[in-house]
Amino acid sequence: MKKFDKTDWTAIDKIIEEALKEDIGSGDITTEAIFDDNKSSSAVINAKDDGILAGIEVAERVFKKVDSDISFKIIVEDGENISNGQKVAEINGGTCSILMAERTALNFLGRMSGIATLTNGFVKKIKDTNAKILDTRKTIPNLRILEKYAVSVGGGCNHRFGLYDMFLIKDNHIKAAGGLDKAVRKAVKYRKDRGINQKIEVETGNIEQVKTALSEGVDRIMLDNMNIKEMQEAVEIAEGKVEIEVSGNINIENICNIASIGVDYISIGALTHSVKNFDFSLLII
Repeated sequence: MKKFDKTDWTAIDKIIEEALKEDIGSGDITTEAIFDDNKSSSAVINAKDDGILAGIEVAERVFKKVDSDISFKIIVEDGENISNGQKVAEINGGTCSILMAERTALNFLGRMSGIATLTNGFVKKIKDTNAKILDTRKTIPNLRILEKYAVSVGGGCNHRFGLYDMFLIKDNHIKAAGGLDKAVRKAVKYRKDRGINQKIEVETGNIEQVKTALSEGVDRIMLDNMNIKEMQEAVEIAEGKVEIEVSGNINIENICNIASIGVDYISIGALTHSVKNFDFSLLII
């Protein structure tokens, strides 16, 4: 499972700061009206669903950003299974600070755990195959680092993070370039001229394009919205010479059949663009 490093935390802190600014603004007038600064409380965060926890350190970071004196005890670590009613963290500190940080922390925790839980469901379905689950760039703007981390917590793998770390020649590139072969050759030349080593992947929609991509020496071929028969034919043609990725119309019902034909990767946009938020509650005790 991927872990955040120092560089990641720098970016995440900026996300947290903007989120807190959005929520708190000029101040939490309700909390400030009811409690003075000397009031302290204890609280717990409980799960209200069953699934995989992701984002507990991010939640802790939110509370610490609001008040560095808050004590945040992690009970369950990222990647662990949790169930409805289970306690995942204990918090002690100023009542005002706890209540101001609550919603932002739970929003991060809920979305990230939802992504990890959905991803894990797909990963478990294909555990007896060699295929790996990939995410996509269909993420909420500025939250990609958190969402892709959550995918890894759920047992999935990360596809390219942005437009810079892998060539991915898609249908619009192919149309505008005047053909798949022309687009691939330009990418190969670009890579050679600049002395870079990013892999070249090309999206294909039919078997003829698969054959062309193979002849041009790409590193990975994406089979986009093909039926099972076409996928099987493509895998046979590739003969293990390149990586094969499947994309488009993947769901929990058909993923086993797709994985069993011998593909290397299955990319699923729904992991981040159609996820159900995982529910948590914070209770003052």
